[in-house]
Amino acid sequence: MLARPAVGRVEGRAFMRQRRAGSGLRVAAWVLVPLGLVLMLGGIGYTGTSYKGATVMSEAMAPTYRPGERLLIERTDAGGIRRGDVVLVDVPDRYRGRPVLQRVIGLGGDHVVCCHGGRITVNGKPVDEPYVMHGEVDAGTGEYDVTVPDGRLFLLGDHRANSNDSRFFLGEQSGSVAASGVRGRVQDDPTVPVVLASLGILGIVTALAGTGLGIGGYVAGRRDRRPAEAVPPWPVA
Repeated sequence: MLARPAVGRVEGRAFMRQRRAGSGLRVAAWVLVPLGLVLMLGGIGYTGTSYKGATVMSEAMAPTYRPGERLLIERTDAGGIRRGDVVLVDVPDRYRGRPVLQRVIGLGGDHVVCCHGGRITVNGKPVDEPYVMHGEVDAGTGEYDVTVPDGRLFLLGDHRANSNDSRFFLGEQSGSVAASGVRGRVQDDPTVPVVLASLGILGIVTALAGTGLGIGGYVAGRRDRRPAEAVPPWPVA
């Protein structure tokens, strides 16, 4: 009797390698596609819901921000606002309903006084304001002494000679505005949104790569299921 041909064993090993490769591709796809979607939604999704762009429309915040300059606005709630933040705020009964960009000087409960020694004080402590245009802290609007009501903000522009801010509405709750009207604060450091956007892009690439591997695994699986070709019997001498 003649020995069995080695061809069948070689073809069998090739078949098994192909089958394992197809299975590996499918496993990789199951890992990469969900991971990519998580990165994409976490990066781009969070960036889209937490940040927005805004264009400076007036000289009120010069020299810090000039008209036409594009700013990144980080959405924040009333509890996250800090003194010194530059906020984009809605004040329905002022400015023809348009949002304005102003700096937070006082929070609810703060005692704001202008001007001792040419400086504003908050709760008795002088405020350092290197951002003010020409160093004019008051710019001739007169002295004021107010306590900011709870849940409200006392806001000033950096260009005090050209800013229609809380100083001109002192008869309306000490010139303050509702903290709930804040849309967000200016984010001068773009590191966080850039990193998040980069993660989102990486997620898209990862999901696409996983999809491609999944397709490759599916095709390999289809080949595995093809009926084997009949092997003619080995001729007997």
